[in-house]
Amino acid sequence: MTQTQLSQDIEPKEAADASTSTNWERGGSARPGNPRPPLVGHPTTHKVRAWLVSKRISLAWAVPLLTITAIVRLINLGGSPQRVDDEGTYVAQAYAVSRLGELSHYTYWYDHPPLGWIQIALWEKLTLGFSRYDVAVLAGREFIVVADVVAAAMLFILARRLRLSRPAAGAAVLILALSPLAVQYQRIVFLDNVATPWLLAAFVLALAPSRQLAAFAGAAICFSIAVLSKETNLLFLPFLGWQMWRMADRGTRRYTVSMAAAIVVVLGLCYVLMATLKGELVPGTNRVSLASGIGYQLFGRQSSGSLLQSGSQARATLEHWMLDPVILVAGFLAALLLLRSRRFAPIASVIVFLVVFALRPGYLPVPYVIALLPFLALLIPAAVEVSIKAALASSSAVRQWLQIAATGVAAALAVVIAAPMWTAQAPGLLQVDHDQPMRQAEAYVKANIGHNSRLIVDDSMWLDLVEAGFQQTKVVWYHKVDTDPEVAGMAPNGWRDYDYVISTNSIRTDYDGAPMVAQALSNSVVVASFGDGEEAVSVQRVHPEGAKAAEKNEELDRLDRRAAGKTLARGDALLMSTGARKLVVNGRVDARTLLALRRATSVGTVTIDAIPPTAGAEEARRPRRQVRVTKLNGQLVTQSKAMKRLIRELEKHNANYAPADITRSAGGGLLVSYTGDAPSGLLRS
Repeated sequence: MTQTQLSQDIEPKEAADASTSTNWERGGSARPGNPRPPLVGHPTTHKVRAWLVSKRISLAWAVPLLTITAIVRLINLGGSPQRVDDEGTYVAQAYAVSRLGELSHYTYWYDHPPLGWIQIALWEKLTLGFSRYDVAVLAGREFIVVADVVAAAMLFILARRLRLSRPAAGAAVLILALSPLAVQYQRIVFLDNVATPWLLAAFVLALAPSRQLAAFAGAAICFSIAVLSKETNLLFLPFLGWQMWRMADRGTRRYTVSMAAAIVVVLGLCYVLMATLKGELVPGTNRVSLASGIGYQLFGRQSSGSLLQSGSQARATLEHWMLDPVILVAGFLAALLLLRSRRFAPIASVIVFLVVFALRPGYLPVPYVIALLPFLALLIPAAVEVSIKAALASSSAVRQWLQIAATGVAAALAVVIAAPMWTAQAPGLLQVDHDQPMRQAEAYVKANIGHNSRLIVDDSMWLDLVEAGFQQTKVVWYHKVDTDPEVAGMAPNGWRDYDYVISTNSIRTDYDGAPMVAQALSNSVVVASFGDGEEAVSVQRVHPEGAKAAEKNEELDRLDRRAAGKTLARGDALLMSTGARKLVVNGRVDARTLLALRRATSVGTVTIDAIPPTAGAEEARRPRRQVRVTKLNGQLVTQSKAMKRLIRELEKHNANYAPADITRSAGGGLLVSYTGDAPSGLLRS
């Protein structure tokens, strides 16, 4: 490929369609000497119809690809990946906008511009998403799928504006639709996903061949929305400006580009104006500020280290991105190849710049890759098509065939590497329920923990618990435990004022600089555990007296349960299966259950056939707190008299320790259940 061929200027625009109207569009035909019959119907209808006809081939390519994009992201949407804390934060902030009339569920401190979650809130308002899902984050993910489909449509249009063939444009969309990295990250409620369609729309409008004043104004507005949705998109500004400058008509270039720049500045200043009107532009005593938020994002965040440094957080982030190395490596190589192409230079340059920018020492956010993905997907087929066209334009037949062969081999190699890799990743993305431990933990908390308890939680379940009836001020996002003075004021005794910590991977790996969260974790006992590895979620009860005292009390309670169990097992009034007896005498049965059995045997011989486990509690080796009673004095408890007598006797139990539920068991008999852990020392009182 020659320098001249790669450095070619913008090619002439494609010819317009041969005809702009048909007889059926006009409602009749024109005869010689007679005027054409007037249009039938509203003019807008005819314009839409004419547009559909003129774009029918492109639509035939794009619509199936957009459908594939949506389907792949919707399959197992709630199962993979497991919810992360950031998702819960943005969804909770959207909830605050739509339901509370606030910018955040806590004090808004200018960590990000609010337009991203305002868009999520608008979608939720229109679709009542929080009412349709038990897991609030899924309402946010639903909106993200919509954003992904719009982004895919913008990618197809952008490819066509860059004069790629329809097959090449379709290939770009298909790569983005199927890449495991894109599927994983384009499901998560990250602000980057909200911003990406607006960013692509800005580039599409910057390539408008006509009506550039309106198009550039639209590009500036779209870009501003992208930046006010996620501020890191500001890195694209020089390249969007470059694209506008190259496309602008020379006679009006200064005017149209200047107008676009002015719109970006004015809309950006609206954010500053908001902070000014709230009296939060500059730092002050006991208040947040825009200046502090910007300072934190630019200079206050802990460095991720270098991508080249083994063991650094940046390297760990890169390893997460290696879910699909093909799109990253092939896209970057395509960008290097297309740097010399006038047509693709701005987009190729932005990829190279962002890769180099990621290599700097500093904070590297995990979602950083999201904005790159559409452009990487675009450049891969673009490089193939440009290379083949350049080869065909060569005067040397040998050069033509060599370059076409090399391009074909490179493309085939990428497909051969990608196909098995993408296929291997598909089950984890489309079939495995990675979020199950989160849902199980939430269900446990709702069923076993009092709604007046003070909880430290991952923000991804904050809204679910609030909607379930837990007090909003007592369900505390772990980021706020140490950093929000208002939250700290509600816990004057520090970590001792909290009852439970719901430990997720986010909390376990991100409580540096949060001593209260760390102390609550270290002075707690796991009462329920779900899942394993990074996806594990545990419910941990905080012991105000400290870890050592808690361990001592746990051992004393175990000895008490063993002694009480052996006493029950020696009597003739309790008949048990072998498995149930083993649990009772080994102290594996909840103290309240033992007291209930003692009460039941006071009225006759009680037969129990099972002491079932409770999900989560069994994994945490907690005492079992369910028992299935089948007979009373040899009579089946399902018979009304026996059942009523047993229930009446159990209800005489101390009201503080009465069963939470007494129901007919699916396996026959009566299932007596308790929630939560028994109070320490209950059998000694």
